[in-house]
Amino acid sequence: MDATGKGRFISLEGGEGAGKSTQVRLLCDRLREAGRTVVQTREPGGTPGAESIRSLLVTGDGDKWDPMTEALLHFAARRSHVETLIRPALEDAKWVISDRFSDSTMAYQGYAQGLGRDAVTELGQLAIDGFKPDLTIILDIPAGEGLARVDQRHSAVDAATVEDRYERMGDAFHKTLRDAFLDIAEREPERCVIVDARGTPEEVGEAIWKAVAARFAKELRVAA
Repeated sequence: MDATGKGRFISLEGGEGAGKSTQVRLLCDRLREAGRTVVQTREPGGTPGAESIRSLLVTGDGDKWDPMTEALLHFAARRSHVETLIRPALEDAKWVISDRFSDSTMAYQGYAQGLGRDAVTELGQLAIDGFKPDLTIILDIPAGEGLARVDQRHSAVDAATVEDRYERMGDAFHKTLRDAFLDIAEREPERCVIVDARGTPEEVGEAIWKAVAARFAKELRVAA
């Protein structure tokens, strides 16, 4: 249990190929080494119901949902995630580290698919009472470099298992995504930290750890 009696919620965000999944794992390892009890999770997903919705969102044709329907599906999954997994873990003084959260819906549906900031904000208020992470790490990488990483990763796996619906949405879409995440960070600097994702996994992981240690120095009992 955290010595402060509080759990903490950290999300990692960014465009395709930014390395979020790897960095979530590395951060969870560092936090466990620091004596924290950690729950590793992802979106869409994290609970059985949310994982069922995930399959509807990350596979198939890019235009199978209109932006509002897509945002509603994300928030349906997110509500299950928050109420079933995240809030209980935080109440139990655990640290929750999530590969994506509501900033992804804002960036993907709000910005890149044109739904708008106000609509996504209102949905978040209705579905999860505006709940947000204590800290969000935004992994920044040029869209082309991120997509090149994705192509390399997919070449090593069975094509039938690839969750690539968003990745196939075109260069302009992914450039807008990058700008969207940077704009989100600029609007909420008290919550968001931008980390350059172009280094090695170890270099990026160290930058993330410095940001986490600076934000939670007291809880982690480390020098900021």
